[in-house]
Amino acid sequence: MSRHPLLQIDDLHVRVAGNKILNGLSLAVNRGEVHAVMGPNGSGKSTLANALMGHPAFEVASGTIRFDGIDLIEAQATPDERAKMGMFLGFQYPTAIPGVTLRNFLRTATAAVRGEPMRVVEFRRRMLRAMEGLKIDPAFMGRYVNDGFSGGEKKRVEVLQMAMLEPRFAVLDEPDSGLDIDALRVVSDGINALRSPERGILLITHYQRILNHVVPDRVHILAGGRIALSGGFELARRLETEGYEGILTPARAPVETA
Repeated sequence: MSRHPLLQIDDLHVRVAGNKILNGLSLAVNRGEVHAVMGPNGSGKSTLANALMGHPAFEVASGTIRFDGIDLIEAQATPDERAKMGMFLGFQYPTAIPGVTLRNFLRTATAAVRGEPMRVVEFRRRMLRAMEGLKIDPAFMGRYVNDGFSGGEKKRVEVLQMAMLEPRFAVLDEPDSGLDIDALRVVSDGINALRSPERGILLITHYQRILNHVVPDRVHILAGGRIALSGGFELARRLETEGYEGILTPARAPVETA
């Protein structure tokens, strides 16, 4: 059995349009773990998500990102290659794709990741089952991707994509943003259903509320482009009462709280 973490980030520095956003970020996620990354606006949370998936606008100046032991920077792995390796990104602001139905989008995506198309009957059965769990109307199969969808519907469709693609590692960028309490429960249940001993999840969020439903194994506070604090779920609870300013004031260097 492999001993190395599923995802290993070491001393990562990332620039966007010439501006350094991440400044020596280090993080490790093992198989079967859910890690939450929290931080104030502008701390680099979405930069981390995009850098992990190899978005070309996010320049890795130095540091390493290893997925299942493979150095993605050294390998110059493209976003498509990372997806085929088993990585997945759920977007903070999912984009509408007019003219492409959700059914065709997911059928194409699953075939690309698997290396071959799924049988039509099996694909439809799996998609309908996943949609039922996320309380998505089956009629959405024939609707254009995210076109006219509400915020909650877009977030549920992101989790649907994860369910269909079955990645080994998922980065979920603020899956709770813009959700009311009912939609939050549905999305959280969908994420929990996809927890697996072989799958790692990095859940990026600004607020603690989703962590009441998707309880993480580890919580990390991102500030100034690096991990300022790490701990268990109690760290998220502290954040709820003390706020980012209160919890980060004494944290000038990375600190383990548990």
